[in-house]
Amino acid sequence: MPRIEIEVEINAPVERVFDLARCIDLHEETMAKTGEKAVGGVTKGLINQGETVTWQATHFGIRQKLTSKIIEYNRPFHFRDIMLKGAFKRFTHDHFFTSNGANILMKDVFDYDSPFWILGKIADALFLENYMKNLLTERNLLIKKIAESEDWRKFLV
Repeated sequence: MPRIEIEVEINAPVERVFDLARCIDLHEETMAKTGEKAVGGVTKGLINQGETVTWQATHFGIRQKLTSKIIEYNRPFHFRDIMLKGAFKRFTHDHFFTSNGANILMKDVFDYDSPFWILGKIADALFLENYMKNLLTERNLLIKKIAESEDWRKFLV
């Protein structure tokens, strides 16, 4: 059961960073290379406690759908989403936001189980864990870039 932890310091108000991390429109922009698009549930704006979103994307050449739900929500410090349906056996994705002096520390903890028991474990070791870590790191660096510039205004009004 892989557990990926990613931290990035962001020079922006905690509320802005928190809201950008749960913004459906920004998520689509940061995941453009996989063609990720919200196709069900909340498909625009900010997702909140108890709401779901269904994403459609192409990973490893396979078009997939994944539905997740926000099950914990403590603005602007933490939210958790879990997979309801999708390619993983299960996942929990925690998003933490803490003040770190002048900056905000945004921390993602992505805890998952791959499907297909032993084949999933082999896939994790060979490529999947690295793929997920790189995907989340790229997304977080784009959130940082947007939060620290005036670009955040096109996502949060």
